[in-house]
Amino acid sequence: MKAFITLLILATFVAIFFSYSRNKDFKKLLIVLGSYVLLLYILWVGFRVSIAIFPLKIANIVLGFFAWGGIFYYLLRDRYIWWVILSPLLVPIVFIIFSLLGGSRYEEIWGLMF
Repeated sequence: MKAFITLLILATFVAIFFSYSRNKDFKKLLIVLGSYVLLLYILWVGFRVSIAIFPLKIANIVLGFFAWGGIFYYLLRDRYIWWVILSPLLVPIVFIIFSLLGGSRYEEIWGLMF
């Protein structure tokens, strides 16, 4: 599974650069690369905090695939849907809300977030 995810990340970078070589739109390249790097960071934070709560891990995976699809939608259709691309940000936000409501069980994970 880790090899598949690594290949998916590399294939996305290759698709981004092929799209740039075809269109020569530097602004679009910067937007896509910035969004993709931000998406990878948000997913990494989501996986770090979802260790304690399994439904958040599933939500992070599903929202990650939707956001990845949103990036490809922007590559293919030139329509940037920011709320789809930033949707995995809900996982750390929900985790923070749960940890504030639930008490101090997850305080050691707070340091892993950033």
